[in-house]
Amino acid sequence: MKSPVYFANLRAHSDQECTTAKVQQLFDRAGFSELIKPRDKTALKLHFGEVGNDGFISPVYVRQVVEKVKECRGLPFLTDTNTLYRGSRSNAVEHITTAILHGFDFAVVGAPVIIADGIFGKHVVKVPIGKKHFSEVSIAGDIVSADSMLVLSHFKGHIVSGFGGAIKNLAMGCAPPEGKRAQHNARPFTLSEKCTGCAACMKVCPSSAISIVAKKSVINRENCIGCFECMHACPEHAIDIDWETEIPLFMERMVEYAYGAVAGKEGRVGYMNFLIRITPDCDCFPFSDAPIVPDIGILASRDPVAIDAASFDLVNLQQGYRESLLATHHRAGEDKFTGVHANTVGFRQIRYAEEIGMGSSAYELIRL
Repeated sequence: MKSPVYFANLRAHSDQECTTAKVQQLFDRAGFSELIKPRDKTALKLHFGEVGNDGFISPVYVRQVVEKVKECRGLPFLTDTNTLYRGSRSNAVEHITTAILHGFDFAVVGAPVIIADGIFGKHVVKVPIGKKHFSEVSIAGDIVSADSMLVLSHFKGHIVSGFGGAIKNLAMGCAPPEGKRAQHNARPFTLSEKCTGCAACMKVCPSSAISIVAKKSVINRENCIGCFECMHACPEHAIDIDWETEIPLFMERMVEYAYGAVAGKEGRVGYMNFLIRITPDCDCFPFSDAPIVPDIGILASRDPVAIDAASFDLVNLQQGYRESLLATHHRAGEDKFTGVHANTVGFRQIRYAEEIGMGSSAYELIRL
């Protein structure tokens, strides 16, 4: 049976057809009011954007969802989790500050911002899932505690997962730093040209895997446990990860985390994908490159697999922008995401999510 995915384009000829009105119409058509009970603490899971990035979902659109949740007598809050890497969102204080600077303050959106894994990413709940890679996953405590959840995703490219949509928003976005590490399962290395030999990394390493040789940090990959404390400690940002290795296994680990993020919330989660300013890279970057295809519209569904599959297809149906980072696959029907990141196969995450029972890749696109 095909999962319904509701679609609104961005054309407008009246106030009833403006984009903000369409966000509310999608909420209604997808039946999201059935997901939310009175007094529900309803998480609106989104990405506030790294400082310097402006590709994230407009807070004006988020406000429409907040208003609809309040109509259901729910108690909405905006949420995300702290990052693994150093930046403007690696702790809750700076994370909330970034959100406010990007327009996600109460005066605009009408709901508070709560960073779901606490100040330092330590507010964690272990969720049993019993899958191939993980018997249990680490999910942010306030995501687990929320009664219901609406997942608002800016659909765009990603260097490792091919694209980022609802599944990735659940997986990385609902995991604290330790859960993000478990998904990447990578080992850091030193960028010698940046390293000053200060030994800050060596001092924090819990497994004594780091030494200073010729005034440069050297990481013993066999002893390294992948905790990435060295990345946080390095003042020069001289420690990095090879994010392009073991992509198929990364995809599966990511999907299993997405599964854990919604475990226990059956019938209480809805999804909206915003196919607007479809950039080649994640909103975690401190910049936003030019879009790779034209703006398309907004989708809503109760099925995270179906909404990502529909989003993937709609992007690929577009004629790609030759003036963008899109190097190949410009023609309608070609995979735009491998046209940007040739080593990634984004549809792999959809196939595995369907395999483990998260939803169906078969969908019916219902246009407003």
